[in-house]
Order: sequence, then C-alpha cells, then structure tokens
Amino acid sequence: MSLIVQKFGGTSVGTVEKIKAVAEKIAGFRARGHDVVVAVSAMSGETNRLIGLAHEIQKAPNPRELDVLVSTGEQVTIALLCMALENLGCQARSYTGAQVSILTDSSHTKARIREIDDRKIRQDLEAGRVVVVAGFQGVDEHNNITTLGRGGSDTTGVALAAALNADECQIYTDVEGVYTTDPRVVPNAKRLDQITFEEMLEMASLGSKVLQIRAVEFAGKYKVPLRVLSTFKEGPGTLITLDEENSTMEQPVVSGIAFNRDEAKVSVLGVPETPGVAAQILSAVGDANIEIDVIVQNISSDRLTNDLTFTVHRNELEKAKDIVEEIAGNLNARAVQTDDKITKVSVVGVGMRSHAGVASRMFKTLADENINIQMISTSEIKISVIIDERYLELAVRALHTAFELDNSEEA
Repeated sequence: MSLIVQKFGGTSVGTVEKIKAVAEKIAGFRARGHDVVVAVSAMSGETNRLIGLAHEIQKAPNPRELDVLVSTGEQVTIALLCMALENLGCQARSYTGAQVSILTDSSHTKARIREIDDRKIRQDLEAGRVVVVAGFQGVDEHNNITTLGRGGSDTTGVALAAALNADECQIYTDVEGVYTTDPRVVPNAKRLDQITFEEMLEMASLGSKVLQIRAVEFAGKYKVPLRVLSTFKEGPGTLITLDEENSTMEQPVVSGIAFNRDEAKVSVLGVPETPGVAAQILSAVGDANIEIDVIVQNISSDRLTNDLTFTVHRNELEKAKDIVEEIAGNLNARAVQTDDKITKVSVVGVGMRSHAGVASRMFKTLADENINIQMISTSEIKISVIIDERYLELAVRALHTAFELDNSEEA
C-alpha cells in the first residue's frame, strides 16, 4: 500500500460532472489499496469571479479581506468532492487550510508555508478515509486566513506530500505532462517522459504554467517524487526527477523552450557612476516585495554615468516605476523609462553544461528571423533573452526547430 497525494486544478474540477469524474479516479486508487490525500483548487473561473467582485467594491482590495474572500472557492470544491466520493461508497473528509492546519507567514495573497500539522490527516487515513484539503490557502500565527498566490494549490499538494512522506505526489491538470514548450504555440511540441527538478525549476520560473515555481522548489528540497498527469486522458505523464538520478550524457542539449508574457522593463538613464547606486535602486524595489528578474547595467563612454535596466512582473510595473522615479530624482538621474510590450524567451537544459555553442545558435536563430535582443540573462542551464512581445511566437517556433525539439511524428 502506498500513500499518494493528488492535486487537481481548476479545470479538472470545473463542473459537477468533472468533480464526479475526479471522484471516480480517486476511488479507483483507494480500491487498489492506496491511501490518498487530495488537494484541490477552486472550480475553474471561480477565483477570477471572486477577485472581480472585490474590485467592484475596492479599486485596491484590502489584502487580508481579499484572502478571506478568494479562499472560499476551494471550500466549495472540497465539500462537493467529498460528497461525490461518498456517493461511490468511499469515505472522505474535507478540510480547509486553517482546519488542517497549514501554518503560513502573514504575507497576504502570496504567503509561504511554514509548517503543516498532519495529525488529523493521519487519523483519517488510519480510519480508511480519503482526505480532501483545500489548496492555495493556510492560516498565519494570528489565525488570519492567507492564500499562497496563483497556482498555490500545487504548492499545497507538494507540501502535504513532504509532510506526510508520501510515495508520490501527482499533479493532475488539463495537459498530459510537461512539454518541450507550450503546445498552443508549437502544436508539434513533445511531451517529456522525465525532466530534472533543476530544469523544471527553470521552466516554471521562466513562465511555464504547468507547475507553480514554489511547488517545484518544495519538491526538490524535500525530494518528493513528483509526476504531472492529465485528468482527462490516461497516460504516464512526466516524472520530475533529481538531477543525480540521471546521466547528463543522455540528456538532450536543450530540453525545452520557455517564455513569459508578463514581463515589463524599467530603465533608469544617466545614473551617477557611484558605488552603491545600483544597490540603492534595486534594494528599494525589493523592499517593496517586487521581484526583479533580468538586470543589465551599461557604463557610458565618459564613465561618469550609467544606465540601469531591470525587468519586473507587468502587474508590478507602476509600483516599481513610482519607487524608482523618487530615487532617480534624488540621484539627479536623466530619466526613467518603462516598457510593458516585452517578453522573455528562454532555452533550458541540463545538457547545456557539457555542450558549447548553445548561445551562438540561439542568437543566430533569432537574428535569422530579424528579432532584436534587448537583454540577455544566463545561468548554467538556461539562456534567456528579452525581446519585443510581437515576436514571441515566431521566436519560440524558430528556437524549437533550431534545437531539434519538434515531434517528428506530428511534424
């Protein structure tokens, strides 16, 4: 008998009929002798509906109250799923994040999990029940309801698997696994049988929507076996493995092409060439809880000033701009410019460690398509470029072909 943690996303539980189908899948695992803990998202579209209601009341909703509001979406799903399981003769019990409890910090709308009390879950499992936990939510030390940010149900599922020392954590979604890139952009993208945590972490951070980045971090940190599967079609999915379990000699040079449409750029022009200026600007942005991605600094020919450019999430652009403009004024910088019509495209693969020429092939491919590169960022297993957003799909398709990732069976 194995202990399996399963997570079902919003599209998997989007209707009553889909919830019944999920219940049948869970009951099948239970019938085969497995202990099962389930984390679920709100029904598809429900979180957006609730956020929309909040914005009808407040232009900038109070974060604490917004968490109270949006956390109700998962509460609906866990109750309906337990009812569906009971109709199949499968004992089940639902819990909100607070009831478990899933203890988080107090960062409303993007809280981080600190600890999970697994006693209630283990008692129910021993009693033969399926345990259904609301994803995406927890409670802080002051008993305030918190949420984990978009895609937070993935993190809930992996964190539960880690706390329970589960044999496998299965993430069910509307795709059959992890692909070399988004099949909606490249129809002949290939499903990967397996991918390393390292690669998946890069793919998630670079815009792949299959898994939330914190879920991958959790799984890698606690060595949780993680598999991405389709709710609607049977198949092996994609196994996410530890790097040391695989020989990089057998890895393709590039495993996938990732992209992120949510980038925006802030440029501070004519900043005095003085030690600590870049830290002053970037620290202020970071202190406002705004994540900075790609950073480029260019020193002018007179060596008296430089230009500092960095990217942030598009939703954070105005906030970042306000912060930077105040600092730039104090520094007598020449100007602050912003651009929200950019996108980030990346090639990812652990095989890049042992192969030279990946960057040159990437840059030549983009040049052949007359796509200008605005910024470049690299790590040991990825190369990212910032380009004009209108060239996104052209760039992804060209790179997918250039690195021989196309599915020849469908090409």
